[in-house]
Amino acid sequence: MAQRGYRNGGFKGYPTSDVLSGSGMSSSAAYEVMIGTVLSGLYNDMKLDPVDIARIGQYAENVYFGKPCGLMDQTACSVGGLIHIDFADPDHMLVKKIDVDFEAYDHCLCITDTKGSHADLTDDYAAIPVDMKKVATYFGKEYLREVDEKEFYAKLADLRQAVGDRAVLRALHFFEEEKRVDLQIASLEAGDFDGFKKWIKASGASSFQFLQNVFTVHQLDEQGVSIGLAVSDTVLGDRGVSRVHGGGFAGTIQAFVPNAVVAEYREALDQVFGEGSCHVLKVRKYGGMRVL
Repeated sequence: MAQRGYRNGGFKGYPTSDVLSGSGMSSSAAYEVMIGTVLSGLYNDMKLDPVDIARIGQYAENVYFGKPCGLMDQTACSVGGLIHIDFADPDHMLVKKIDVDFEAYDHCLCITDTKGSHADLTDDYAAIPVDMKKVATYFGKEYLREVDEKEFYAKLADLRQAVGDRAVLRALHFFEEEKRVDLQIASLEAGDFDGFKKWIKASGASSFQFLQNVFTVHQLDEQGVSIGLAVSDTVLGDRGVSRVHGGGFAGTIQAFVPNAVVAEYREALDQVFGEGSCHVLKVRKYGGMRVL
């Protein structure tokens, strides 16, 4: 904040939270946004906009906590609601709010804590952008979005030898995920909730197969997220969809569940992971704010 010309100061606060800690539900980002909003209100007349606060939160997490996270969680927490973010220019992100009322579609968002810890997963998270950049560097680019997709597929054989198969698979996920995000937004804007669920399911499958962020290879006996997804598929069938939530490797899964099935789904997941593991949530419309 000081580097950006804002004032700082101390305060006494009593925070409370319902956000599960260390479970992939952006608890660190929520905390950073809360502190940034308090300092904006106490010392800067609420002049920091939500994206400013998100950037400052990311800096704190990268530099002081040592986690090489991106800016997505902080921006989502700070802006609030359902949003689409384009990171083409990190200094001038394009943030678009998507106006959708999930309750109108008789669905709930269920988040299940599979009881896995994120404590020792920093190296797993860090390896994803490293792999992506290996592929970009092969084509003389800094970021994958700058790489021509047709050229990527045309040179897969040589690329495998140069960077290894995991990096290639993660890049493949990236190219296809870019398209799926647009299709999810288009479905929501058209009121096609079944289409939205279809692309959520496809995105989750790609995360599992190609991005490979559902479990860590360093702890193969602990695959709580995989178990949660398997049980979800069994219970929901074609009625709802589930996928890994957050950064993955451990922690939580998300599911869009029809209201009529929520009790059955919750009971099944709680039976596996313990009472109270499955949380029925609503999407918060607001980001960081001051209430007087």
